[in-house]
Amino acid sequence: MEITFHKYQGTGNDFIMIDNRINPISLTHEQVYFLCHRRFGIGADGLILLESEPGFDFRMVYYNSDGNQSSMCGNGGRCITAFAKHLGLISDRARFSATDGPHEANLDENEIVSLKMQDVKSMEQGEDYFYLNTGSPHYVKLVADIENYDVVAEGRKIRNNTRFREEGTNVNFIEKQNEELVVRTYERGVEDETFSCGTGVTAAALVAAVMGISNGKNNCLIKTKGGILEVTFEKVLEQNFYNIWLKGPAVSVFKGSIRFD
Repeated sequence: MEITFHKYQGTGNDFIMIDNRINPISLTHEQVYFLCHRRFGIGADGLILLESEPGFDFRMVYYNSDGNQSSMCGNGGRCITAFAKHLGLISDRARFSATDGPHEANLDENEIVSLKMQDVKSMEQGEDYFYLNTGSPHYVKLVADIENYDVVAEGRKIRNNTRFREEGTNVNFIEKQNEELVVRTYERGVEDETFSCGTGVTAAALVAAVMGISNGKNNCLIKTKGGILEVTFEKVLEQNFYNIWLKGPAVSVFKGSIRFD
């Protein structure tokens, strides 16, 4: 099999993009894992198929780098929007479907994509953590000295504990620094720290608002290893958020083709 692909990244969260509308392909778990492998394949945090969907501009089908089809990916949603514009499917607005439902997205002339996320109507608050779903499940914990925090070891421990071992969860560690909220994320399916996680950044921003440590009443600037993202929102009750938007760059890296069995 030979496929043509595009590589995109959003604040260092990188994805293999495949236009799967004409002569669609079906990839096995092993093939997705191979394509995403950073030593033997193309290398990416995930693989995304752009497919046709009646009533929408397109459908987003997302796979983690472990080869499993997964839940919503915020940065992936922003990147597939930029990819759809490259393909000529949209101009500056998009409406697409994903595993968690419909999404809207806007693009500007500077390759900045704003993606509307699903409403969040509740979150669990524990002794030293918050747990919520922003299209994907996220565990959020406030820590000190985040630059030197062992995100992989501590994130893996939480992701594989008795509660989360079967379904998995993404784990986010946050710290307020001056006017920015710093976020580092251990992602399930990648099973490592990624440079950025869109649904994780969204979860962190909402938790920061509940904790009173965000840098604005209805917005939060987030610093990740891969760059800066912004989350805006409206809050009705203490833990009830709507009109949530994730904003940041979505950049084309390269185009190529690969032949594999």
